[in-house]
Amino acid sequence: MNQTGSISRKEIIRGIVITLLINGAVPFVVYEVLRSHMSSIAALSIATVIPLIDNLFSFIKRRKMDVFAVFMLVSFLLGIIMMCIGGSERLLLIRESFVTGILGIIFLVSLLFPRPLIFYFAIRFTVGNDPDKTSAFADNWQYAYFRFVLRLMTVVWGLALLGESAVRSILVFKLSVTQFLAVSNFVMYGFVGVAIVFTVIYRKHSQKKFKEIISNKTHG
Repeated sequence: MNQTGSISRKEIIRGIVITLLINGAVPFVVYEVLRSHMSSIAALSIATVIPLIDNLFSFIKRRKMDVFAVFMLVSFLLGIIMMCIGGSERLLLIRESFVTGILGIIFLVSLLFPRPLIFYFAIRFTVGNDPDKTSAFADNWQYAYFRFVLRLMTVVWGLALLGESAVRSILVFKLSVTQFLAVSNFVMYGFVGVAIVFTVIYRKHSQKKFKEIISNKTHG
């Protein structure tokens, strides 16, 4: 919950915009362009592989095996496995929802381990690779409130991903392929957006309370 070394708001916004383009707009445009030149399944396969390639490049670029990188690699591998299964257009579309659902389960299962996923994500996005800042952040784990906050955030993200997976899975069988591609990302980023807003607001609130706890202990 320490803001030291945190990335700027501009960088966060830029990252979100790039993610929206790669995972939403680009696959949709590619599908619409290619489906007039090949089968819908082939066009859909090519379009949906774009986000998977982006994940792989991100993993290679980091050149470091950390929890976040492993999480992204697992996401990529799950996508590849689902792609290899093949099948109808509906199955190709629903595979992403399966991947999201599994990732949501991973978040929740991480609660059974000494430290949940959000702990490692928080280190990556708030203190970066600075050893001293990483150590200082990790030392906060001794406080019960700190542990509670990170576990609650992990629950919220796990449920958000599972909810997104459930809703999109239902939409796959309710809408046409074109309709689904047009609205599915609004559903995905809607759930993720809610989780992000919760994280930002709750993080700000918890930081203030955590500082009070530290202050009371220091002067107590």
